[in-house]
Amino acid sequence: MASPTGKWILLTTVLGSGMAMLDSTVVNVALPTIGRDLGADLAGLQWTVNAYMLTLAGLILLGGALGDRFGRRKVFVVGVVWFAAASLLCGLAPNAGVLVAARALQGVGGALLTPGSLALIQASFHPEDRARAVGLWSGFGGIGAAVGPFLGGWLVDGPGWRWVFLLNVPLALLCAPIALRHVPESKDDRVHGRGFDVLGAALGALALALVTYALIEAPGGSVPVVAVTAAAGVAAGVAFVAVEKRRPDPMMPLDIFASRQFTAVNLVTLCVYAAFGGFFFLSAVQLQVVSGYSALGAGTALLPTTVLMLLLSARSGELAQRVGPRIPLTVGPLLCATGMLLMLRVGEDASYAADVLPAVLVLGAGMVTLVAPLTATVLASVDTGRAGLASGINNAAARAAGLVAVAALPLLAGMGEAAYRSADAFDDAFRRAMPLCAGILVVGAVIAFATVRKPPPGCLRPECLTHGGVTAPPLEPNRSRGRLE
Repeated sequence: MASPTGKWILLTTVLGSGMAMLDSTVVNVALPTIGRDLGADLAGLQWTVNAYMLTLAGLILLGGALGDRFGRRKVFVVGVVWFAAASLLCGLAPNAGVLVAARALQGVGGALLTPGSLALIQASFHPEDRARAVGLWSGFGGIGAAVGPFLGGWLVDGPGWRWVFLLNVPLALLCAPIALRHVPESKDDRVHGRGFDVLGAALGALALALVTYALIEAPGGSVPVVAVTAAAGVAAGVAFVAVEKRRPDPMMPLDIFASRQFTAVNLVTLCVYAAFGGFFFLSAVQLQVVSGYSALGAGTALLPTTVLMLLLSARSGELAQRVGPRIPLTVGPLLCATGMLLMLRVGEDASYAADVLPAVLVLGAGMVTLVAPLTATVLASVDTGRAGLASGINNAAARAAGLVAVAALPLLAGMGEAAYRSADAFDDAFRRAMPLCAGILVVGAVIAFATVRKPPPGCLRPECLTHGGVTAPPLEPNRSRGRLE
């Protein structure tokens, strides 16, 4: 930690993961302005969010495997450059179609750099310093997430929404050269000779894409086309499971779900992040379109949730270590559900202090209660050697849940294609959507209460409590070779 190389590694990984973290928090605030500027309907805004999450969720496990095979630094740098190039294309997009395609390319870059950032720390630091390094990485990442909505709102109201994406270019120009010059290369020699599960990755991404398309296009699309697309998506999902079951080295080994705890916590993850995805997609639009907030005001209004996460997540992890994960994973979703129901008070001319802030604070308290124990319990439910795989699957589940929620919630709430242009129409749909999000959280709480038990000691530790749920298997020193492996 005290060495110059250690400091350079931390700076590089914080910059890289910070790009993806910022992008995921600033775009929602910019959606109404993007829609007006590019003439996009509600489906266009949904695809602006979902195109990124689709490729990220579908390829993140493959991205981690590529880093293990070809070198974590190399794949990380490729991801940073790819992400920046796609961000530039987003910022220059002349229409909604180009923006959506560029967002999909951004997700590919995110799938390469996101698992690599923490893997570089795990592979480079001495075991005694690794927990502190991961804690610093997580803390700085949390700061990036905290300023994201505020920064996004300021950019939208000031230089314009395109700078939400163009900001990534100078960050990448700083990050990539530092990585190439100062970060040591590492790879997993054990993976040589194994094939990549490209077919599994393709089928998983195809299933998500087809189901997402069917949900987004259902309100105004052709019924036969939507039905055929949905059926094809389900078939691709079945084929994905069959391929993963038969392959000798699958991307997602199904035997990991033999752990009841692992399966249960991933079901909770699906419920929680589906509700979060729907909430943050709709609430930023509600505050601007219905309540009359500026983009900066809407971004700042949601800031307390992230600030609470940043300040209290470590203590939440310590509490879960003492009492077990069952209580936090039950109480947390219920608090979040209460916060989302309180958002029903946010309408035209809503008061921030009386209407918005109480809802946001209760939601933030729920997120603090459940997020860190959720990640730690996922890792504690499998063997230590499979921690990287477990966290990757959990991360993909969280992204996929948000993806499906953003696609399905407007359909379930009865939002028309032009709903976000009408304050009355959007407000009516928002009031139908929030109880749906709260109901999903209640289902997650019931699953947690019924199935989650205190895991054996061993993984409720600081390095498990990382933002985004991405980590890698612990690496042990090989003194004879002078490196970590």
